[in-house]
Amino acid sequence: MSISDILDGKLTEKEVEIKGWIVTKRSSGGVQFLVIRDGTGTIQSTIHKDEVAEKIFQDADKLTQESSIIIEGIVKEDKRAPGGYEVRVKDLQLVHLAAQEYPIGKKEHGVDFLMGVRQLWIRSPRQIAILKVRAEVIKACKDFLDERGFTLTDSPILTPSAVEGVATLFEVPYFGDKAFLTQSGQLYVEAAIAAFGKVYCFGPTFRAERSKTSRHLTEFWMVEPEMAFFTFEDNLKLQEEMVTYIVKRTLEKRKRELEVLKRDVRPLKKAEPPFDRISYTEAIEMLQKAGYRIEWGEDLGAPHEKFVSLKFEKPVFVHRYPTKVRAFYMQPDPDDPKLVLCADLMAPEGYGEIIGGSERIHDLKLLEQRIEEFGLPKEAYEWYLDLRRYGSVPHSGFGLGIERTVMWICKLKHIRETIPFPRTMKRVYP
Repeated sequence: MSISDILDGKLTEKEVEIKGWIVTKRSSGGVQFLVIRDGTGTIQSTIHKDEVAEKIFQDADKLTQESSIIIEGIVKEDKRAPGGYEVRVKDLQLVHLAAQEYPIGKKEHGVDFLMGVRQLWIRSPRQIAILKVRAEVIKACKDFLDERGFTLTDSPILTPSAVEGVATLFEVPYFGDKAFLTQSGQLYVEAAIAAFGKVYCFGPTFRAERSKTSRHLTEFWMVEPEMAFFTFEDNLKLQEEMVTYIVKRTLEKRKRELEVLKRDVRPLKKAEPPFDRISYTEAIEMLQKAGYRIEWGEDLGAPHEKFVSLKFEKPVFVHRYPTKVRAFYMQPDPDDPKLVLCADLMAPEGYGEIIGGSERIHDLKLLEQRIEEFGLPKEAYEWYLDLRRYGSVPHSGFGLGIERTVMWICKLKHIRETIPFPRTMKRVYP
């Protein structure tokens, strides 16, 4: 049985067994108070000297932080206890006595130190709450797509070609040749639409970006849906529905975790369709009026995205970017070929882009032209061009970044807390 079941009030006055770890311990006369964590929650347990065998009380007295134990006892409702319940211990079994000096103390530690002991830091209440929200976001993404007839397909991690430009590729040796860590699974899920119609992949992606901002990781996870016969507008509508689903699901299922994080959920409740929209050109004009030095034709950076997203109370699409600052596979805007049918979805409260998507080029000649214009090796994309030779259809897709979405939902200052073991320019350990 789990601590979460106890905290839900399902086991009051019942005998329970809990297997977990000591979070804190204190004693007061003939009573010892243990706060125990089991992965589903934390609860206070009390050991009364006059109610247990002498050995049990002595064993409890020796317990150190993070020692693993098994207890048996009766659940009692107690408004003074954290969570409103406690376990009155009848029996205790020591599984492992943790080393005396736990590296993370009660004093303040710097982030660099905590990242160096990330394997232990993830046990803390705040980190547990964040990572449970992450798990819920991932599950919500999959459930949303599965319920709408999408098929999960797996894209390779090792690839022969770039998706988002050669400047951010991690190159790896490959049996006398070279390969790259994938920047996105998109090209491969595009291949799967002719088999399944609506597909998605989920997995890690890699960008060798020399960026030290609070929003960048070199390894991050994306959910990438791709849909045959979907227009640009169809694509945006699906994104609205998916983000709304994710937020509502998290608010419903992870209320306790959001409370631990002291997240004001009122802004999240505003994430309802239709989302706001502005064009890239309108965004540039907003930025220029605010004094930003940015010219039409330049891509938006993190400070620009932050400024734009602070102007809206719900997620906002910035759409139709210039062709030259977007990926080679994006469909031109029929009303202005200098632009492409793409959009970045910016999370409000200054969090910026969480989704990038577009309608894809489905014409073979135009795609070949783009590959040449972008200076990409055509031979590496012959398999991708085959998708336009045999049964090409209009299609669209997008990629949702798990970490940036979690960062917004939890209202975090830095993306490094959104993943169990973050990888940045200066961090590859542990």
